[in-house]
Amino acid sequence: MKCPFCSHENTRVIDSRPAEDNNSIRRRRVCDECGKRFTTYEKIETIPLIIIKKDNNRETYDRAKIEAGVLRACHKRPVGAQQISALVDEVETEVFNREEREISSQAIGELVMNKLKDLDAVAYVRFASVYREFKDVNTFMDELKKVLN
Repeated sequence: MKCPFCSHENTRVIDSRPAEDNNSIRRRRVCDECGKRFTTYEKIETIPLIIIKKDNNRETYDRAKIEAGVLRACHKRPVGAQQISALVDEVETEVFNREEREISSQAIGELVMNKLKDLDAVAYVRFASVYREFKDVNTFMDELKKVLN
């Protein structure tokens, strides 16, 4: 493991423990050259997941895209980074537990919306407005009525 500070190749693990999600290992490392400490996370390598987009194009799964969408929906809302990370972890766990090699972007979008609905109603409506491509105010109002009921 290269040191992120000096790029030296010799680093040592000084502590290992399960990460908060119990799906990875958190390792504290120290660089033998500069003496600085840093943290790494080790996860099991999974079979590449293919996402089927709305236009039937296929691309590899990218956690960062889900995180970016949730971050945009939660912008200026009282939702912490840890809550967002936990939400994405839950969605990712559900997706990988299906043990399918391909999944539609619509299925992932629905999972995210269900999680956001419980987390923050405004973030949910923001995400839904982009995900479901609301064409007019009436569609937007219909979704708001669902949230209010």
